[in-house]
Amino acid sequence: MDLTGLILRVTAGRPHVLLATVPGGAAVRLAAERLLRARDWPQASTPAKADLLLVAGPDLPELRTALERLWRDMPAPRARVHARTPDEVEAALDSGRALLGSPAVQRESAAPPGEAGGHREGEHGAQERHEGDDQAPGHDRDGGGEGEAGRAGDAHGGPDGEHAPHDAGPDTEAEHGDGRQAPDGQTPDSQDPDGQALDGQDADGHGDHDDHGGHGGHGGHGGGQTDMPGGLPMAEPGADRDGLTLDRLHLPLGPFLADWPAGLTVRLVLQGDVVQRADVDEPARPSDDAAVEAFWVQPWLRAASGEPVTVGEAVRRRAAAHLDSLGRLLAVAGWPAEAVRAGRLRDDLLSGAPRAAVAPRLERLTRRVGRSRTLAWLTRGIGVVTAQKAREAGAGGPAARADGDVAARYRQWLADIRHDLPRLEDPAPLDVAVEESPRGPWSAEAPPSAALIALLPPLLEGAELAAARLVVASLDPDPEELVSRGVVEVARG
Repeated sequence: MDLTGLILRVTAGRPHVLLATVPGGAAVRLAAERLLRARDWPQASTPAKADLLLVAGPDLPELRTALERLWRDMPAPRARVHARTPDEVEAALDSGRALLGSPAVQRESAAPPGEAGGHREGEHGAQERHEGDDQAPGHDRDGGGEGEAGRAGDAHGGPDGEHAPHDAGPDTEAEHGDGRQAPDGQTPDSQDPDGQALDGQDADGHGDHDDHGGHGGHGGHGGGQTDMPGGLPMAEPGADRDGLTLDRLHLPLGPFLADWPAGLTVRLVLQGDVVQRADVDEPARPSDDAAVEAFWVQPWLRAASGEPVTVGEAVRRRAAAHLDSLGRLLAVAGWPAEAVRAGRLRDDLLSGAPRAAVAPRLERLTRRVGRSRTLAWLTRGIGVVTAQKAREAGAGGPAARADGDVAARYRQWLADIRHDLPRLEDPAPLDVAVEESPRGPWSAEAPPSAALIALLPPLLEGAELAAARLVVASLDPDPEELVSRGVVEVARG
């Protein structure tokens, strides 16, 4: 009996897919998420849980090292493919499945360094010889080499995509970022406001599918951290805010965490679980032959260039962007069922679904999320941005109007979605000066996400690590805005 072939066929039949989205890959990510849901292929939140690495977006040389680290941290059997445009996603996934089911490819991938070498899949799985793709020293196949950024990435038990498992049992208490516990020890996905059990089910009532044997359960994946003994950064002594000398750990978050702004890297200095310092790297920029188009602000970019764009098209894209941000925040907070519902509504809006088809479902989503006491408890008092602080940073949009914490910001998204719903078919021409983009008034000279990124360091400093991802998710800056074609052209004069 060919046991290896049987295992490979089972793995290839329903692979766990790790999406690594680079700036400029938002449209590719959305296409991949839609197709994965249609095929019932689960998304992996970490390299340790993944079989197939799908790189979404253009080839950015600055991020190649981080991508290689993700690849090294994936256990065998594994495959790697690249989709640069939405049209390439289906072929890339089919190619990845074929590579997973091939004993010859997997033997080559698992060969020790110095024998057959590793392999790297290019576009649609075309193999290229690539030195150093195999497992690095100190990285075990159960995910032990993910590093501190890997474990930190899943501080709130983020999901594996649509069929998201809960590592903690139903009796595990959900800890708030400031040390509080949720009422009755519940997480947002374990009970809805009406008392209906949600734990372990997706939006269609299916149970968890994370039965992928041999894959570890660490948190998200960082990428970009310095290689140290055992794959972990070393701590160093330093004075904390109380004058005590404690170990300080340098910990990067990003650029390829699940439910994380594409390509964003935040470098933290931790003492215990408290952030002492936070710095944000400049986003990776494309080469001249791989210009990035910012997906969520395309209607504003086109209108600014003189193209005819309707208000309905713009508000539809804005509402979809808010649903995308909301879904990521709900996933980070541990409510995967509602995160999946938000993603499906987002996709329906982007596909042009009429208002009558989405209005009832949007109303149910906004009511359930907006009235969730547990979610409000988990996010209350975290990452407070007053209207004055937002103005001083140059931020506008929902973050400024919310005038409050993480809970205030996701509720502002819900209010904006309800406000935009009646205008989905508005045929009036778009006035860029009147209608703001998803993250604030659009300006190529000062993209709104630049101000949101500038807000992150002071908000994260002094926060607990468990709250850091919620803060980032509630602002959800879009690095694509900073490296898009229109912004680069303005920067060059």
